[in-house]
Amino acid sequence: MAGISSVGAYIPMYRLPRTAFSEAWGSGGGPGERSVASHDEDTMTMAVNAAVDVLKAHGRDGIDGLFFASTTATYREKLSATLIAAAADLDPNIRTADFAGSLRAGTSALLAALDAVNAGSAKNVLVVASDDRQGYPRSDFESIFGDGAAAVVVSRTNVAAEITQRVSIANEIADVWRRDSDRFVRSWEDRFIITHGYDGTTRQAVQELLAGAKLTPADITRAVLYGPETRSHTALVRGLGFDPKTQVQDPLFTTVGNTGAAHAMIMLVAALEQAKAGDRLLLASYGDGADAMLLEVKKRAKKGRAVSGHVASRRVLPSYERFVAYRGVVETNPEPPLRVEAWSGSSIAWRDRAQTIRLHGSKCNRCGTVTHPIQRICYQCRAKDDFTEIRLYDKPGAIYAFTRDNLAGGLETPVINCVVESQEGQCRIFSILTDADPAQVEVGTPVEFTFRKMHEGADQHNYYWKVRPATDGR
Repeated sequence: MAGISSVGAYIPMYRLPRTAFSEAWGSGGGPGERSVASHDEDTMTMAVNAAVDVLKAHGRDGIDGLFFASTTATYREKLSATLIAAAADLDPNIRTADFAGSLRAGTSALLAALDAVNAGSAKNVLVVASDDRQGYPRSDFESIFGDGAAAVVVSRTNVAAEITQRVSIANEIADVWRRDSDRFVRSWEDRFIITHGYDGTTRQAVQELLAGAKLTPADITRAVLYGPETRSHTALVRGLGFDPKTQVQDPLFTTVGNTGAAHAMIMLVAALEQAKAGDRLLLASYGDGADAMLLEVKKRAKKGRAVSGHVASRRVLPSYERFVAYRGVVETNPEPPLRVEAWSGSSIAWRDRAQTIRLHGSKCNRCGTVTHPIQRICYQCRAKDDFTEIRLYDKPGAIYAFTRDNLAGGLETPVINCVVESQEGQCRIFSILTDADPAQVEVGTPVEFTFRKMHEGADQHNYYWKVRPATDGR
């Protein structure tokens, strides 16, 4: 029977204390902090980084499917899963699919992956859920939401957590929604949302699951229950009969926030990080209905940095003003001092995709010299078209040289342009440093690659691999 073999995640490094919202508006806020995607991050970059995180543990061999779930994909018409697969440097002979339109999209993708593996049409499916939702300024959603992504590999062999039972319920209700023309999340009255939507539907799914498995709440080791916010989540936990102190997975409201379609999956990854053989987990998600699943843990799942590592790696965002600027709610001066126009072209992006999206370099088959960008002629031995492409973004590196550019413009100045020396053949790669204090940068600083948004040009999103200070040995 198919199940989850490996887990990973990505939580942006920036956190904004919720006191910033009450200070800005005179009310609201709440306890703790929320994660914030930086100015060069979006749903796609978080998804790629989560996929890379789980692949560090699982490996790329044998991955023959990638399913992506989100309510905030950066393209309305373009397959996001294909971009993620390319950036993660997976084989092009792979089945890709997007799941969207519901907060339940993450578990919908997980169930589809289980069906594919159980049916034999795939062996190992990488499931990624990512969201970057926006609430109206001064709304509760603005502070409740958080940004993040989760990734799991569904396999038939080496399974860590087997999914043995499942229940799905559809509920046509307009409780939380966004129209095609909406930027911010809309909602109906709170009591209606909770009573006839979240609480009623999720409770029904969980109770049907337990009844079908002939179990009681006491038989569950860890209940992983999606919740829109603390109060309604707590009420559901108590109503179902779970012990909040010993049985319920931390919903991460005070450290990350509600991450939308990724939230149930992020909570599941966090639970599987700690689960041991013999544990029984119950997963439930909500969105226009509910999904509930029973997981039997066989062994500790392979993991990357996962949720615990990313939650521990954090920087405080300095202000609410910076937050709304990062979200694009407030437009800062769009004209950089040098008046350099963002530009791109589909044909060039397609031609260079191996060295930009996959961050491949060329390794000379004669002398072993490694270069980036890919070079047809080796500058050491002059061999022509005699090289092998190699992946560089998962290799350790250090800053070889850098400059602080105060004229580049943008939301974070100065821009740190740098040359990174990779441990892969001492290859030197031009990149930009992000998530760092410019005053703390020095030659020799260890860095790791992170997939980021560069700019928008020709009505397209343009991505590349930046670097950030290395946080651990993974």
